[in-house]
Amino acid sequence: MKCPFCGHLEDKVVDSRESKEGEVIRRRRECLGCGKRFTSYERIDQIPHMVVKKDGRRERFDREKVLAGLLKACEKRPVPIKALEAIADRVEARVQESPDREVPTAEVGEFLMEQLRELDKVAFVRFASVYREFKDVDQFMATLKGLLETRE
Repeated sequence: MKCPFCGHLEDKVVDSRESKEGEVIRRRRECLGCGKRFTSYERIDQIPHMVVKKDGRRERFDREKVLAGLLKACEKRPVPIKALEAIADRVEARVQESPDREVPTAEVGEFLMEQLRELDKVAFVRFASVYREFKDVDQFMATLKGLLETRE
């Protein structure tokens, strides 16, 4: 595996552990070139699950893209990364359990908003403002009003 620090192609595995109910193997590696350590994850390559975009395009489901969106929504918020990884795991499981191997992004987005609503209200509003592409302040205020009504 190529070292992310120096690009050297040889390393040694220092530690291997199963994680996520045995679905992933985490390997701690040490570069034989520069001596720095890094982590790699090994998963079984499965038939790709697809998401169907709003415009009808199909795209491979990308857990990292989901996690990046969650991280952006939770920027400067007191939300642990473990909680975001758990949400990404849950949405990935939902997509993988889909019998037709295709899930509309609307379904994924709504699920993520539901999870964020329970986790952090500010992160929810940030995510919703990007995901729902509010056209004006009235749409944004309606979402905020709905959020406030569910608190009471």
